[in-house]
Amino acid sequence: MREKLRAIVAEYASLPMNPGEISDDDDLFQAGMTSHASLSVMLAIEDKFGVEFPDEMLSRNVFASVSSIAAALETLGVPVA
Repeated sequence: MREKLRAIVAEYASLPMNPGEISDDDDLFQAGMTSHASLSVMLAIEDKFGVEFPDEMLSRNVFASVSSIAAALETLGVPVA
C-alpha cells in the first residue's frame, strides 16, 4: 500500500527532488509539495483506491506525509498493510 502511495506522490506531488529519497514520515510540504499539488495527490488517491475523503479530512495534516495519508485511508476502511 505504501509503495502505491509513494508512486502517487512521485507522479502528482511535483516535488523538486527524487520522491524515492523521501521516507514515509517526511513532511511532503517541507519537501516542496504545494497545496495545488496536494489536491492532485488527493484526487489520484481517491481514484486509485475508490474512496472519497470527507470534508473533515481535507487538511494539510492529512496529506503531510505518506504515513499520514496511510492513516487517513485506514480510517476510511482501506487496508494499508
